[in-house]
Amino acid sequence: MIPAETDYARAVELLRAGELVAFPTETVYGLGADAANPAAVAKIFAAKGRPADHPLIVHVCGHDAVDRWVEQIPALAWELMETFWPGPLTLILKKQAWVPDAVTGGQDTVGLRVPGHPVALALLRRFAASGGGVSGQGGIAAPSANRFGRISPTAAAHVLEELGDRVPLILDGGPCAVGIESTIVDCSRGEPVVLRPGHIAPAHLEAVLGCRPLIETAAGAPRVSGSLAAHYAPQTPMRLISSERLLDFINAQRHKGDTCGVISHNQPPQAGMPHVWRMLPADPTGYAHDLYAALRDMDHAGVSLIAVESLPGSPDWAAVADRLRRAVAGAGQP
Repeated sequence: MIPAETDYARAVELLRAGELVAFPTETVYGLGADAANPAAVAKIFAAKGRPADHPLIVHVCGHDAVDRWVEQIPALAWELMETFWPGPLTLILKKQAWVPDAVTGGQDTVGLRVPGHPVALALLRRFAASGGGVSGQGGIAAPSANRFGRISPTAAAHVLEELGDRVPLILDGGPCAVGIESTIVDCSRGEPVVLRPGHIAPAHLEAVLGCRPLIETAAGAPRVSGSLAAHYAPQTPMRLISSERLLDFINAQRHKGDTCGVISHNQPPQAGMPHVWRMLPADPTGYAHDLYAALRDMDHAGVSLIAVESLPGSPDWAAVADRLRRAVAGAGQP
């Protein structure tokens, strides 16, 4: 699905005027504003209900725009950009002095990526060609286009459901191909460190860099999007249940009179079960693509609890497992 040229023109007009535009990326839909305009960026935080010290990712249209935002680009960052951009990889780099604190959360680093979605790239190129907003930098700051802590949107309808008239325009580019947020790699400390897992796994990074990057979630790392213990959460309470215990757990909920929705990568264990059952693909890529839509469907299914069958423990499931842990921690909260 490709927006009309009039939609792009309207989006650029809104961004230049300091307003918000929601747009698709290959990961999730983003809520965008001119990243060089602190007043515009503040509208992102207001629309989402997002704490002001949480940094945003700046989307740019190509490698040649990066040095406008950062002091220096280490060799390892260049290697990653050349290999994975456009794509679902965010790099943390030392920022230029002018970059607004509203974007960085007051830190001395900034997160950048070139999205791998034709609509996002078309918007970024048109925005840059129009003058690039305040200071002509051409970057669009864009966290996920949902209320803070809730399920990330992977379709335009999800954005409308989440934000309604808080966003003046939603560019509809169809469903997102990846379905979970970008991998975040910190390149600001001399060696690569994964701060958020995603579609691009540590093994992919190692194949390019020749070394396995560290994986860090401890204090001292730059604050980044999606790093809170509770995030990506449905409003319905949610539990992770092992495969061995799943059937007993479902039956116990039924005997208590509760309605239970199940998300699993397997077929239902018995026919005619009186529960909502959503089977996701049994591979991590397919599972990630469908996960947020499945959680959103369960929120609308009228169940009292969402039971998610636990995932395999292999490294290729790490990014999905990360999202599920955070969703469980935040689920059911007002």
